[in-house]
Amino acid sequence: MALTGRVGLLAALGAIVVFIAPAPGMAVLGIVLLLAFLVVIDLLLAGSVRPLRFRREGERLVRLGQSVTIGLIVENPGSRRVRGVLRDAWPPSAGATPRELKVDVPRGERRRLTVTLTPTRRGDREAVSVTVRSLGPLGLAARQGTHRVPWSVRVLPPFLSRKHLPAKLSKLRELDGQHPALVRGQGTEFDSLREYVAGDDVRSIDWRASARRNDVVVRTWRPERDRRVLIVLDTGRTSAGRVGTSPIPSMPDEQTAQHDTPGDRGGENLPAPGWPRLDWSMDAALLLAALAARAGDRVDFLAYDRAVRAWLSGASRTELLSALVNTMAPIEAELVEADSPGMVAAVLARAKRRCLVVLLTDLNAAAMNEGLLPLLPQLSSRHLVLVAAVADPRVAAMAAGRGTPELVYDAAAAEQLRGERRCITSRLRRHGVEVVDALPEDLAPALADAYLALKASGRL
Repeated sequence: MALTGRVGLLAALGAIVVFIAPAPGMAVLGIVLLLAFLVVIDLLLAGSVRPLRFRREGERLVRLGQSVTIGLIVENPGSRRVRGVLRDAWPPSAGATPRELKVDVPRGERRRLTVTLTPTRRGDREAVSVTVRSLGPLGLAARQGTHRVPWSVRVLPPFLSRKHLPAKLSKLRELDGQHPALVRGQGTEFDSLREYVAGDDVRSIDWRASARRNDVVVRTWRPERDRRVLIVLDTGRTSAGRVGTSPIPSMPDEQTAQHDTPGDRGGENLPAPGWPRLDWSMDAALLLAALAARAGDRVDFLAYDRAVRAWLSGASRTELLSALVNTMAPIEAELVEADSPGMVAAVLARAKRRCLVVLLTDLNAAAMNEGLLPLLPQLSSRHLVLVAAVADPRVAAMAAGRGTPELVYDAAAAEQLRGERRCITSRLRRHGVEVVDALPEDLAPALADAYLALKASGRL
């Protein structure tokens, strides 16, 4: 049961009567009994909410930053009209609007209501409950009941780096020989013969074909196809840190509260933290997967921290992106230290033949020194390894700070951190590992360029 504001209004009017009545005690008793009688009558005449039946319809998939409409069918098999308000409860990150809906369902009929979801976070968003408040004809009291109407919407990664795909595919077509600029070198597939022109590498001359044609001809090559690319996503604690500026409006949560605000420690001009490193890494992985699939390579995906969080293998090139975004959607960063030996063992167990292993992680000095660096020789001896990491733009902003002792201290700490990342990068490259360390918005195109460079050099 719920009382409306009309009861309070009637009680206020009754208070005026009490003040002017010759017998205030009797007046109070009479007003209370009258209000109680009216409330009981209103409740008895209000439509019951218990027999209501609900059914949902609509989409179950939506990309982060986009909206989706969910329909709610309300059926009234009861004997009285149900008139009042309905609240369809969703998690705050689902961005459900409107929060309350007016409902008016005559007996034996049904009505369709709609709720628009604009999610602000990835993952599965499930409906909590539907609460209905059925008002009586006097509008004094209402019957209230809650129903479980299950429905879930999976919020997929937005793949914002898709805008870079046409430019990268143009470069790929040049490597594939669809443009005149063909590549020549070791480890690539033979494409065709053409006449020698000034500037060609003499090592590419085909002497037998030249003798047959009585002209100097050279071999042209194209990158090898059907290679395997294994994308490994580190979902440990370092992937939870928020960096950059979120391109999708988001709601504050517990992880955001753990970071300093822009005005803390004198950093008034620092950008507010945005997406987690995990989401930036996912965006880069999607662009790389789309590019590798177009290049004819086979792409597998592994998410790991202390256990395998997700594994995708064997997806066809036409279904790869769809399967990959569905696999990535529910993955969240785990606030535990990543198990590097377990991650390397999982990679070696799943990649028997030589392939390109792309590890999306953070160049954290402590984590690298104690975890991945000692294991790199074991991994790089069998596979070509590429490490991609998201650099925090706030560090560069802090390094430029001057003017106050606090800003100078922050600048010194930022320079120390940047020096540690450069040191880790050089150590990785000494082990034969390719490294991409870029700002959040630049990570995806930089990783795609690194992949194309490996293709062009014949190393992949």
